[in-house]
Amino acid sequence: MSKSRIFADLIADHERQRELITRIAETSGDSPERRELFETLRRELQAHAAAEEETLYATMLADPELRDDARHSVSEHKEVDDILGELVETEMSSPGWLTRFKTMRERYLHHIDEEEEEMFPTAEKRLSAAEEERLGRAFERRKPRELERAESELPGDARE
Repeated sequence: MSKSRIFADLIADHERQRELITRIAETSGDSPERRELFETLRRELQAHAAAEEETLYATMLADPELRDDARHSVSEHKEVDDILGELVETEMSSPGWLTRFKTMRERYLHHIDEEEEEMFPTAEKRLSAAEEERLGRAFERRKPRELERAESELPGDARE
């Protein structure tokens, strides 16, 4: 069975994010490559989380059967966002940066694996095809606006 538009969009984002995370982990020190890749990842994660929360999660929060999953995922987004904020403030050449990056990587990969393996299949069973299509269109409109916003809005405490 093929994935509906919303879930296909989210999974495509996850794949890009996994690739960026892998590429960052292969860099070292305060290199231009690490800076560029991290900035791309930071904006991508912020935009993805905001667009996902405003579309899929907002719909899930309205359904008592899906509410706990949505709340759990929102809290994981906040945790990753806070770590991204710490990474922005930490010197990339320091051992502390790499340690926090590894923590963020572990937490985020766990989060997206959980979404893909558990949350999305559960939501697919509860949402109608029309709702999934509407959410896909809404996500596709929202994400570019969130990417623009992420250009000037750093992660961390300001997002609360």
